Amino acid sequence: MPKAKGKSRRQKYSYNLNRKRLYRSARRRAAPRIACSHIRHAWDPSKSVAQNLAEMGLAEDPNLAVPIPKGRLLGMEVESSGKKIVRKPYVVNEMEYEASLPEKKSNTLSRDLIDYVRYMIQNHGENYKEMARDEKNYYQDTPKQIKRKINIYKNFYPEEYKDFIASLKQEKMDVQ
Repeated sequence: MPKAKGKSRRQKYSYNLNRKRLYRSARRRAAPRIACSHIRHAWDPSKSVAQNLAEMGLAEDPNLAVPIPKGRLLGMEVESSGKKIVRKPYVVNEMEYEASLPEKKSNTLSRDLIDYVRYMIQNHGENYKEMARDEKNYYQDTPKQIKRKINIYKNFYPEEYKDFIASLKQEKMDVQ
C-alpha cells in the first residue's frame, strides 16, 4: 500500500505567517502562574494582568516602571506628577517584609568531609605536608587543598571546631 503523498516531504517554511502575534495571543489566554502567595491571594481573575499588578503597586514592564526623564539626559531635572492609585498596598508591604527577613544558612558539609578533617587534625595537627602523605588521603589532596578543606570546616562550624581543638589539648595534657 503506498504512502500518503506529501508526508515524507519536508515542510516548507511560511514566510508570510506572523508567529509573534500567534505566540502573544496564546500567552494572553493562558492563566498566569503566580509563585508569590501574596500576589496569588490578591489576584482578581476577572481583571487583566496589567490591571491586577497596577492595583498592587507592582510594575508589569520594568522598563516602563522607572523611565529615564528626557530632561535628565541633558542635565536638567523634570518632575512628573502622574501618580497611580494603589488599591492593594499590603501586597508590596508583605513582600518587602519577607525580603527583609534574614536568610537561614542551610549550607552543611558532608559527614565524610567532617570526619576526614577531624582525623587529619587529630593525627597531624597543623602539618599539612604530613597530612598529604597520610594513607587516609584517598583523593590525594595536596597540602593546600587539605588546608582549604580545614578552613571551610572552621568557617562552617566555628564552635564545633573550638570544642574539638579544646578536647585535643585536654587529651595531650592527660597523656603527659
